[in-house]
Amino acid sequence: MTSTREELLLRLDAPARSWLDDALAEATAAHDDDNVAAAPWELRFAAAGRHCGPATDTVDAVRTLLLREAGAGLTTLTRLYQRGTAAERRAVLLALPHRVTGPGALPLVEDALRTNDTRLVAAAVGPYATAHLDPHAWRHAVLKCLFTGVPVDAVEGLAARAHGDTELARMLADFAAERTAAGRPVPADLHHALTLTGEES
Repeated sequence: MTSTREELLLRLDAPARSWLDDALAEATAAHDDDNVAAAPWELRFAAAGRHCGPATDTVDAVRTLLLREAGAGLTTLTRLYQRGTAAERRAVLLALPHRVTGPGALPLVEDALRTNDTRLVAAAVGPYATAHLDPHAWRHAVLKCLFTGVPVDAVEGLAARAHGDTELARMLADFAAERTAAGRPVPADLHHALTLTGEES
């Protein structure tokens, strides 16, 4: 979700391009490393779906660009996430690797992983989670994907981080055994993840 302004303008119709120009001007004018109070451009962030839809990836890219131009920091991102719709929260999660360098935004990732909204779960297991979730939380994020039907390939860096993780292998095997005992199918993705650990028998 790191499209440039020029790339986005090519994907939008004339009214949406005009709206985006105005929105980016507001965001740029308000640029501050972190806004301690809601700024006018944040209304644009919320309204992006109405003006730049219906393509989800385009709206996500518009919102990510607004966050960049506004210099949104952790305080602003947290406010937008807490007040936002699921779509707005997803955009915040997608922007985290580009906006936050340390682990300060982990509460947002953890909140998303507590939901059963597959859009949020998939966005939460991106590069930011891979960089900052501790091993225990990361393993549970992988399991959350299996529980909710999010493809495990959505987990950024899965192969590298899963390799040699015997505890993840144990958790996956236990989950598979529980599903089998309950007469429920074992997700194909589970076998894929287990293979990546190197512990698949």
